[in-house]
Amino acid sequence: MAEAMISGMVQSNQVTPSQIIVSNRSNTNRLNELKYKYGIQAKKREDLEFATIDLFILAMKPKDIDSVLESLRPHLNPHQTIISVLAGITTSHMESHLPDKQQVIRVMPNTSSMIGESATAIAPGTHAPKDRVYLTKALMESFGEAYIIEEDHMDIFTGIAGSGPAYFYNLMEHIEQAGIEAGLEGELARSIGAQTILGAAKMIQEREETPTELRENVTSPNGTTAAGLKELDLHGGGKAVSAAIKGAAFRSKEMSKQMEQPLVATN
Repeated sequence: MAEAMISGMVQSNQVTPSQIIVSNRSNTNRLNELKYKYGIQAKKREDLEFATIDLFILAMKPKDIDSVLESLRPHLNPHQTIISVLAGITTSHMESHLPDKQQVIRVMPNTSSMIGESATAIAPGTHAPKDRVYLTKALMESFGEAYIIEEDHMDIFTGIAGSGPAYFYNLMEHIEQAGIEAGLEGELARSIGAQTILGAAKMIQEREETPTELRENVTSPNGTTAAGLKELDLHGGGKAVSAAIKGAAFRSKEMSKQMEQPLVATN
């Protein structure tokens, strides 16, 4: 995810490569790889000039968040912003490990950021000023669409957008298999299905009709689409997708609570 974000920022020309510094705990090979691939700076953590950094984007494993925040704490000033890409880690959790009134913003891109088509949620913390929130939004839009939401809505966002690509991949598996069973080559069936989904999604984005209206417009009584939709409903259809979203959102909420248990235990 970190590399996808770097790639998007560099390609968008909103940030010059020399303004981006990548750092990690010990993997210098990875740092050098990113440095030469994108023309950015790469530094060991002990070589960072913290006072010159405007935005810190945290993209490590969630289990490491507390130790990383504690190591950052002595070097921060109130004008610097912490942007977290870590799933399940709330802004309040991060704020509790940082200096008073530190600016914190939580973001959640999805895997489509790798091709510049992410759906990214942005949830500001208590002390994040509007200009930093909009700056963060501009950065996230360098690799897709970005939405400013209430942090309480992060779980349902995860259910829709975070886990959403897998729902479409699952759908494509079945579309491809149906095409193969009817005699199509797998690659051809896959291409037809993908283009159909892509076109339908663009129709929703670019036209004023609701999804219900668009569905009704292409469904003639007793026609092929009606027959297909009847079978879809018979086997779960949209209700199955709705259940999947709710299940993923519920699991997201569970994981968030589990992530914050160490903090609760130390109070």
